[in-house]
Amino acid sequence: MKFGVNSWIWVSPLTTEEIAKLAPHAARLGAEWFEVPLEDTTAIDYRRAADILKDNGLGVSVCAAMGADRDLIHPDAAIRKSGMDYLKHCIEAVHTLGGTNVAGPLYSAVGRVWQMTADERARDTDLLVENLRELARYAGDHGAVLCIEPLNRFETSFINLAAQAIEVVDRVDHPACQIMLDTFHMNVEERKLGEAIRAVGPRLKHFHACENDRGAPGSGHVPWDDVAAALKAVGYDGPVVIESFTAAVKSIARAAAIWRPLAPTQDALASEGLAFLKQLMA
Repeated sequence: MKFGVNSWIWVSPLTTEEIAKLAPHAARLGAEWFEVPLEDTTAIDYRRAADILKDNGLGVSVCAAMGADRDLIHPDAAIRKSGMDYLKHCIEAVHTLGGTNVAGPLYSAVGRVWQMTADERARDTDLLVENLRELARYAGDHGAVLCIEPLNRFETSFINLAAQAIEVVDRVDHPACQIMLDTFHMNVEERKLGEAIRAVGPRLKHFHACENDRGAPGSGHVPWDDVAAALKAVGYDGPVVIESFTAAVKSIARAAAIWRPLAPTQDALASEGLAFLKQLMA
């Protein structure tokens, strides 16, 4: 496993200049991996960023930021196309950065919740599977892997459970379409975190290790021993990334409902969380 951080711990949106500052800083704090959220698709020189990350010995993944105009199952065809185009950009970006994983809720906009009948859910699932098949082929051609993330009920009404992600991924049936799990969301939705991880099994290609309050892993009540045992049971050997946010950046704080500091400093959140995770999985 490689243990790392998402740059949202410190900044939003991420730029090339911020990567130049944060990559060596994250490495000094103990990171082996650096996750790049793509909010603004014009803000990063991917080739330069790839060199910076390589020079600091950091693996890399891309975290998709699914906004209101990036949605694969929206009723508006123009918004669906915008979502497809954006995710193709993410695939190209991770390839240039030297990574493989494009992770996140790659189905609809974060924060969009709506009630569905069983027939409406079936229709939207069919549409998602169709679009993900196209994207998986594109990802496969670029050496990338899509990692579908279930979110909690307050951030989406579509895919909340590992079981729902499994259904979609198995229907897509392409090696470039797999699953990401995040303990923050699992802590809300899954009855047993270890059982959900075991159910996903070999489909698990990316993992966010986040505390129940988005603070440093190990500081809250996530059942980490259960999580670690399940990851080892399924033979998981991919990235383990801390995703948290800073209240100092008002736009991301509002979007992620971060209303107070979650650790004495953002650096402490990262360094203490990384140390805990490495010890946990040793």
